[in-house]
Amino acid sequence: MTWDKPLPLWRPAKDLKNWVQGNLTACGRSLFLFDEMDELAPGLMEVLRPFLGPSWVVYGTNYRKAIFIFISNAGDEQINQVVLEAWRSRRDREEIHLQELAPLISQAVLDNPHHGFWRSGILEEQLLDTLVPFLPLQRHHVRHCVFNELDQLGLEPREDVVQAVLDSTTFFPEEEQLFASNGCKLVASRLSFFL
Repeated sequence: MTWDKPLPLWRPAKDLKNWVQGNLTACGRSLFLFDEMDELAPGLMEVLRPFLGPSWVVYGTNYRKAIFIFISNAGDEQINQVVLEAWRSRRDREEIHLQELAPLISQAVLDNPHHGFWRSGILEEQLLDTLVPFLPLQRHHVRHCVFNELDQLGLEPREDVVQAVLDSTTFFPEEEQLFASNGCKLVASRLSFFL
């Protein structure tokens, strides 16, 4: 199996359509990952509407086995507010349901004229199967991230290292210091400072 090169961000929408179509022609079970959707040119994603719509064949290519993943920071403020309100009302984060967050995230995207989905019709026509919001991590989650990273490196857990990573992590809101400003991906880079 050959892998196509990632699409450079500078290509126009027509090239994006051709790139997706070419990959689907080569492999119907393609996975497309679009990161930082909130950084993409508004309207660029409009060319993907046919691939996400109800038809099975687009431009002579069957695409129903393809997976499209879109990653965005849109709605992070709204998610953080819901999680904070849940904490203040003594609700566990596991009690927060997608139905509470999905409309807020969708509206944050629709209100952002700099987002790749803005005016693309993809959200308006409900062409995405699901939204997967990532809730902010609490201290015990960050601890688990450190333990997992140490395990991946084949190292024994050390409380001094765990505490050093926690101390180097920024938490919010300022008064309560409840939630990490970043996810687990920064743990690996911070960990090397404390080993």
